[in-house]
Amino acid sequence: MFMIKEDEPTDLIQKTDKLGRVYHQRKDRNRFFYPDEWKSFMKVLEGKKSIHLKPLFDFMFNTGTRLDECLHIRPKDFDFDRQTVRIWKVKRKAKKKAEGSYGKPRTISLSTAFCKRMKRHCKDFKNEQYIFHGSIQSVNQVMNRALQRAKIEDYYNFSSHNIRKTHGMYIKALGIDIAEICTRLGHDYNTYLRHYGSADVFSEKDMRHIRELLDDLYFRKRRY
Repeated sequence: MFMIKEDEPTDLIQKTDKLGRVYHQRKDRNRFFYPDEWKSFMKVLEGKKSIHLKPLFDFMFNTGTRLDECLHIRPKDFDFDRQTVRIWKVKRKAKKKAEGSYGKPRTISLSTAFCKRMKRHCKDFKNEQYIFHGSIQSVNQVMNRALQRAKIEDYYNFSSHNIRKTHGMYIKALGIDIAEICTRLGHDYNTYLRHYGSADVFSEKDMRHIRELLDDLYFRKRRY
């Protein structure tokens, strides 16, 4: 949700809430980051006002998890030896949702470089503490301001959920099996087709940067 400003972009849907407040809603909810855009975004997060959220955005980008799932991650959820993390607070489909209930937890793999960053980050927290903090609104506000500083012209088309979209698009571009993508993101097959069934839009340069950003995810050498 974006409150209207005089210089607000015109390609947003204007709506009114129950209290009569006018706001803007994104038209393009499927926007994702191209690699150069993501690098620019992460670079501006080095500022004093937003650097505390950089590990959170890093986690979302490298795991494809939802923001609410990220905000419930603790040091105890990581297995740094196996390079995995357990996502335990998982969204359930509305028709199956019961108050206070969650979906089935899932365990996903992490790249070597990202795993090292998270291990360093977790040292500042006790085993049961949440390692990321913030509300959905505050995270999206920081993201919105950072995108403008990074000179992303259609910054208004982004929310934290678009980072999840980006992760899905990247691992799809790497040729990862659909079943693996669905398991990793916690999607069913039909949801995958709706959100990630688009054509391959990445250039060769983009692909090199995607592999650089995701490090050895799905490419680790295994010893038997």
